[in-house]
Amino acid sequence: MRQWLAALWMALALSPAPSLVAGTVESVSSDTTWMTVQLAGRRIGHLRIDRVNDGKQVTTTQDLRIEINRNGKTIPMSVLTRSVETLDSQPLGFYSRSMLSTSDSIVDGRRQADGRYAVTTTVAGRASESTLAWPVGALLSDGQRQAMAGAASRSGHYTLSLFDPASQDVATVDIEVLGNERVSLPDGSEVLNHQREVLQTPRGVQRMDLWVNQRGETRKSSLDMLGHPLDLLACSEACALAPVEAIDMLRASMVDSPQGLSVSMRQGGLRYVIHVADGDSQPVISTDEQRVSRLGNGDWLVDVGNAVPGGQAPPTPADTQANAWVQSDAPPIRALAAEASISAEDDQQKILQLRDFVSGYIQPHGRDIGYASALEVVRLRAGDCKAHAVLLAALARAQHIPARVVTGMVYADRYGGSRQVFVPHAWVQAWVHGRWQSFDAALGHFDSAHLALDSGDGDPWHFVNLANLFGQMRIAHVGAAPEQAATAMGGAVATRD
Repeated sequence: MRQWLAALWMALALSPAPSLVAGTVESVSSDTTWMTVQLAGRRIGHLRIDRVNDGKQVTTTQDLRIEINRNGKTIPMSVLTRSVETLDSQPLGFYSRSMLSTSDSIVDGRRQADGRYAVTTTVAGRASESTLAWPVGALLSDGQRQAMAGAASRSGHYTLSLFDPASQDVATVDIEVLGNERVSLPDGSEVLNHQREVLQTPRGVQRMDLWVNQRGETRKSSLDMLGHPLDLLACSEACALAPVEAIDMLRASMVDSPQGLSVSMRQGGLRYVIHVADGDSQPVISTDEQRVSRLGNGDWLVDVGNAVPGGQAPPTPADTQANAWVQSDAPPIRALAAEASISAEDDQQKILQLRDFVSGYIQPHGRDIGYASALEVVRLRAGDCKAHAVLLAALARAQHIPARVVTGMVYADRYGGSRQVFVPHAWVQAWVHGRWQSFDAALGHFDSAHLALDSGDGDPWHFVNLANLFGQMRIAHVGAAPEQAATAMGGAVATRD
């Protein structure tokens, strides 16, 4: 359920903070802007933006705090970023702190004398160091504001490259200037410049509308999230800090199944026809177990279950390396991996034993801890499907088995008060016997009722566009695949996650 926060964060990243009149070295100028965050017209949180100009540099701090409801439980989440720039928008440093689980994840980048950036990434209290060469032309907050202010005076198109401190990725944004409009805000109306942005992401296209004033400050932004409008609106502090209103994010992210799927159907191959409102975006990925073809008019044909190697490229060195979220080199994880697979004779036996170990290790409680890293899961022994996936991937890599974390959906007869739905889910792909095979530690097995939407290294920021995809998807048909080739899938479907 945390994946969609990344998409909300991108909306924040595309919302420049207030401008300041350049001061002198002796004087400091500062400003604060408040925004209310609304989903489907209901308040889910707020954004505070602080900007300080000391006459030499501009420091922008953006603090996003939201609350969502899942099965009657309120779950707080937050992302704070800070960018430091010269007065002419040259980057000097960046910082991000994300609360996606019980521990903060922190990214701290500081410019060195040679122009490169020393980056410290801390997840679950474990720090790693790296070096970043600044992407050519990439902007931080004040650079974006100045670019949007300059573009507001003319119609037409322009392009920006925006640096996201949390993910350290660069987003390429195509922007169309639509002209001035009078816009209603909680504290009154303002004449603002309407700019429509198209963000290219690895998973497709994200569209967002912004309304900015003459200084390039965003006063309103709007995009689709889970099939509903997500709005950030400038207003007073009292307005922004008003109590949140409950909205069931779990139900909003489900996709209805056109029919019930029996256990025997799930054990064989299944054929899906999936419709997406944005017909240009491929809703699912091709894998060694999932074949995808375009039908046209927003429809996609997806066959799942019959193993056909070649759907994905072989592993790269990164698929066996440790990272901030999959800490496969940490002594506790290495010890658990060795213990859990001690009797295995080959990689196939190892990954099956590791899957069964994770299934028993994580207790069926505490499923609202958020997006935890593998080390956090080892300590907490609790979590949902994402916790099972990151821990299994870490254990597999510790045993030198290439592994990836898959984000997708899985069918459930009953879930969260709903019937016959596909719910967000996560599992692992491991490279075994010359192909990628899926292993689901949360359910204890993998079957053809799993739909893979994306795969990666376990970092939650890879899932930036999936939340919007859930709102666009409709499963128009699901049934037995024409060819019922034998598969290695079996067992009853559970709903532990």
